[in-house]
Amino acid sequence: MADAPSPTLPIDHPYRAELDLERERWTAIATLCRSLSAEDRVRPGYFRDPDWTVKDLVAHLGTWMALAEVQLLQIEAGTYVEEPLDIDGLNARFLEAMRDQDWSTVWVQAVSGRTQMLTVWVRLHERTEAADRWVRKSGAEHHGQHLPRLRDWVAELQAGA
Repeated sequence: MADAPSPTLPIDHPYRAELDLERERWTAIATLCRSLSAEDRVRPGYFRDPDWTVKDLVAHLGTWMALAEVQLLQIEAGTYVEEPLDIDGLNARFLEAMRDQDWSTVWVQAVSGRTQMLTVWVRLHERTEAADRWVRKSGAEHHGQHLPRLRDWVAELQAGA
């Protein structure tokens, strides 16, 4: 399970702190995923109603990172238009789209989405409100929203849940 290389950033990069925290939290997610058996990665219980697996979580993160890459490209190009987001609707669509994919496909999609997102993100040389919003939605803040439950679920699985 390869991860995206960490970018080398100038000390004064406007998103350096966020990028460093994203890398730290993604590394924690990847480490937790690696600690699970193939069976445990697809065992329902990470979330309930609807049931999510760790595979579903990784798909969720990956699809948001892929979406962020597109939005950050538009921000970079000056073509971004703010539109309302139906987060619950997008989450449901992403879950449905990725539900039947196997672990390897989901993991590669997430790593690829992250790599592409980071590639654009590190090219941003100034902060904007729009970029800040996408960085929060798809970077360290989003990872941080899921890490506590992932840690708990991994512990439950490893304890024989």
